[in-house]
Amino acid sequence: MAPVRRILLKLSGEALMGPDSFGYHAGTMAGFVGQIREVVALGVQVGIVVGGGNLFRGATGALSGMNRATADSMGMLATVMNALALKDALQQAGVEARVQTAVHIAHLGEDFERDAAVRDLEAGRVVIFGGGTGNPFFTTDTAAALRAAEIGADLLLKATKVDGVYTADPKKDADARRYETLSFDEAIANNLGVLDTAAFALCREQKLSLVVFNVFKPGALKRVVMGEDEGTRVSNH
Repeated sequence: MAPVRRILLKLSGEALMGPDSFGYHAGTMAGFVGQIREVVALGVQVGIVVGGGNLFRGATGALSGMNRATADSMGMLATVMNALALKDALQQAGVEARVQTAVHIAHLGEDFERDAAVRDLEAGRVVIFGGGTGNPFFTTDTAAALRAAEIGADLLLKATKVDGVYTADPKKDADARRYETLSFDEAIANNLGVLDTAAFALCREQKLSLVVFNVFKPGALKRVVMGEDEGTRVSNH
């Protein structure tokens, strides 16, 4: 079975922490980089949107009394820092990577430009999109759906700590079962919360399939791009 042509991988900032409570965990980063390198070697074109929760969360800042737009702007900067860290880790592992940002930050990354991103992807470079959507009040999940649609990704992959979408929290409910497939309408109606509603709606409108999988499981990313039974696939079916 041939791998998919182009993916957009959504990595949370929290994932980069691994077992730590802040920042980056070297072993965890190395594991992610190894999985990304593995699929790049298959010829898969990889775009990445990374969150910023390991450094700063806009919603948390707003809860502490900060203006939400200001807090979200700080969160965008955190995602750019993570994009740079991920680029450095990839390049040290021999994977060519570029950073594009939705917010203009001279000398740190290129401004987001769709055609340039597609050219880099077609040349085999990993493109990491920082800065979210560039606007407050939108999550990096929405940024991931937006960038996936813009670059013409075949799949949007949501990397999590669990191996798919469940009927209930599997840590709290022993009877919780994993969905193998799910429609966007079902996910929205059941308030499953894997993505925010805006991201779900954009995926549904653009007929963009989503796979939710456990990125901490060795080889999981490769199995997803090869179309194996890994995680939960959400689509318009």
